[in-house]
Amino acid sequence: MRKTRSLEQWRNIIEEQQASDLTITEFCQQHALSKTTFYAARSKLNESSGSFVRAKVTQHVDVTEPQQPITLSINKVKVSLPPTTPASYLGQLLRELLA
Repeated sequence: MRKTRSLEQWRNIIEEQQASDLTITEFCQQHALSKTTFYAARSKLNESSGSFVRAKVTQHVDVTEPQQPITLSINKVKVSLPPTTPASYLGQLLRELLA
């Protein structure tokens, strides 16, 4: 049966793939996704965002000093998150707070 996903769901799926160490082929196989649909959704998201820039980590750096918490201040709302907060969660939180 065909499953319809929203652009927000695809955004989360694509972020999850990018955060994994899996190729798109491997990720799609493990999650029972069509590669064609994955690429189509990614292309649609890239077109709709306009300012999306894909970055690739080329070097991992070990942090030797304790990391400070992530603090967001929007209007009168202040949110403090642990420094290990996943980027996908942080992005989703920002979208919700700024909506």
